[in-house]
Amino acid sequence: MENTGALKDIRVIELGQLIAGPFCGQLLGDMGAEVIKVEPPGQGDPMRNWGRGDDKLWWEVVARNKKAVSANLRIAQGQELVRKLIATADILIENFKPGTIEKWGLGPDVLQAINPKLIIVRVSGYGQTGPYSSRAGFGGIGEAMGGWRYIVGDPDRAPSRMGVSIGDTLAATYGCMGALAALHARETTGKGQIVDSSLYESVLQVMESVVPEYHWSGYIRERSGSFLPGIAPSNVYQCKDGEYLIGANQDAVWARLATAMGQPELAKDPRYVDHVSRGRNQIELDARINEWTKTLTVDELEELMIEYSIPAGKMYRAPEMLADPHFAARNSIIDVETERWGKLKMQNAFPKLSDTPSRVRTPAPSEVGQHNAEIYGGLLGMDESEIAALKAADAI
Repeated sequence: MENTGALKDIRVIELGQLIAGPFCGQLLGDMGAEVIKVEPPGQGDPMRNWGRGDDKLWWEVVARNKKAVSANLRIAQGQELVRKLIATADILIENFKPGTIEKWGLGPDVLQAINPKLIIVRVSGYGQTGPYSSRAGFGGIGEAMGGWRYIVGDPDRAPSRMGVSIGDTLAATYGCMGALAALHARETTGKGQIVDSSLYESVLQVMESVVPEYHWSGYIRERSGSFLPGIAPSNVYQCKDGEYLIGANQDAVWARLATAMGQPELAKDPRYVDHVSRGRNQIELDARINEWTKTLTVDELEELMIEYSIPAGKMYRAPEMLADPHFAARNSIIDVETERWGKLKMQNAFPKLSDTPSRVRTPAPSEVGQHNAEIYGGLLGMDESEIAALKAADAI
């Protein structure tokens, strides 16, 4: 497929593994960058065997639009090979424990001396500096430290997990944003720089006013389950055949919901007449709305919400996504012809750019080192004997 992406002239070397580094590479690859994924010889990235269900399919998403080469970063030949690759690159992504790539002779001082224009995206649990920087950190730990885990779930239970690896993907997304900003700065300075994206700070960035609320008034947000404390009505309500989310917390929208309920007088009831009053009485208001929604099916309720222009929606799973006409009209889910699984449905590239659209151009490489000949032979100009010698030395 033709590369129409905004980053089609950018080369990325991805040294990371698992989620945060590879998801950053996925985002850049979707936007057109040439992403060369470096894996250890043998099993490769553990993501090749991650996923849910009988078949492990996560790799097919996170490794799309990438070329796979193998290199043993723990021996000198592999390190030298990767230095040669990085000399040709615009961006390097790594998400190892801080200090690891330095031990391999691949630290920023070495690499930027070889390639002054290189942008290095470093994703880690706690960042490259500070007293915790040397600690091991996974996404869930960053979510806890950044404040996310504490406020997710029901108040009478332990903090809940989001259901997806949000800490990792946030850190990857901020790493990608930093790389794009660094590319723009390079146009002026001619120099690359380091993007330091920590898991906990990436989570902290989306924590709204949690810190100033405590600093100013001592208020600590707590777990509230399915509703927003003090903001009503905004909750998941029961229907005859399922659940449905309604967000009618603005005064005019609440008045429309009361009318849809056949109880327009509720909009002027002193208990519910404005934002503060509804927040004060939201438990009884939610109970009243829930009694009404239980008399309707999900589809009947949705028809009313559309008719009265009330923000609301069904609780989607993968089956609902695949059957929904809006997903289809916007091409939100696409078919990708994969090497192992045949035609596989997955999320499309996003966001949508009008003039330089991002695309899924190639499937995830099915084999570790699948593109060794293309990259080492073509890009680096090595002949067959040199590549064979590297293989004999367990360097690739």
